[in-house]
Amino acid sequence: MTTPLLARATDAGRMYARSTGEMPIVPSITTVIGQQPHGLDGWFGYMGANALAKDPVLSTALGNSSKMRQAVQRAANAAADYRDAAAERGDRVHGYCEQIALRALDREHDVEGARELLSQNGESAFADRFDEWWDTFKVKPLAPEITVWNHEVGYAGTLDLVAEINGRVCLIDYKTKGTTRDGQVKPLDDKVVMQLVAGMKAEESLLDPEAGEWEAWKYGETPLLIAVAVGETEVRPLRANPDVLKHHWWKFCALKRVWQMNHDLAGSSSALLPLAPPRG
Repeated sequence: MTTPLLARATDAGRMYARSTGEMPIVPSITTVIGQQPHGLDGWFGYMGANALAKDPVLSTALGNSSKMRQAVQRAANAAADYRDAAAERGDRVHGYCEQIALRALDREHDVEGARELLSQNGESAFADRFDEWWDTFKVKPLAPEITVWNHEVGYAGTLDLVAEINGRVCLIDYKTKGTTRDGQVKPLDDKVVMQLVAGMKAEESLLDPEAGEWEAWKYGETPLLIAVAVGETEVRPLRANPDVLKHHWWKFCALKRVWQMNHDLAGSSSALLPLAPPRG
C-alpha cells in the first residue's frame, strides 16, 4: 500500500498535513476510530499463554531463571508480533490491489513485482482470489489510494479505491483477512462502516501533495460503500447498510471529540498538583 505522503506518525497517532512542507494538523480516520475501546484483553492473554505453551525451550527453561525470563518475554511479545506480521501481510495485499487498479487506468504500475512479493511470502492465493473478484465484479477504477480531507469535523484519510461497479460510484476499503476452519474468510468488524462513511463525508481530495493543491470532492454524497474482505480462499464484498450510516457517522464525530479532548489534555499542565498540609 502506498504510504500517504501527507501522513505523519505522531504521539497523537497518525496525522495529516495539507502539503509535504507543512506540519500535520488533523488526525487520520483510523486514528479517530482507534479512540474506541478495542476489548482485546482476552485475545492478548490467549496469545501470550499460547506462545508460552508452544515455546520449544519451555521444558528446559523450568529450572533456569534466565531461559524462563526469555520465554516469558517472547510470550509477552506474541500478540504484538502477530499484529505486526498481519499488518505487513496486509500492506503486501493492499499493494497488489493498488497495482491492479493502476494497470487498469493505464498508469505506471508494478503488478508483477507486487505479485512476486506475495509469492515470496507464500501469499499468492490472496492475489488469485482478488483477481477473480475484480473480473467478476467488472471493477472500473476511478481513483486508487486517494487522500481526502474534511474541514468541518477536522480529519483526513486515504481511501483504498474509488471505482465504478455496474454504473454506480463506489468507495471501497480492502481488509486482508485470515481463513476460518471451514475455509471461509473471517468476518469483518462493523467499524469498517465508520471508516467508509468518514470517507464518504470528504469535502476535498488531494491533487498535488508537494504544492498542497486540493479539489472539491467530486464523487457524490451517496456512493455505494463497500468493504472487501480479501482472503486466500475467497473474497467477500459487503455493502454498508444505508439505514445505519448516520449512526456510524455520529459515532465517528463523537470519537473525534474524544481524540480532540485527549490531544488538548496531553498539551495542558499537570492534572494533579502537590498539596501541603495546613500550617499550624
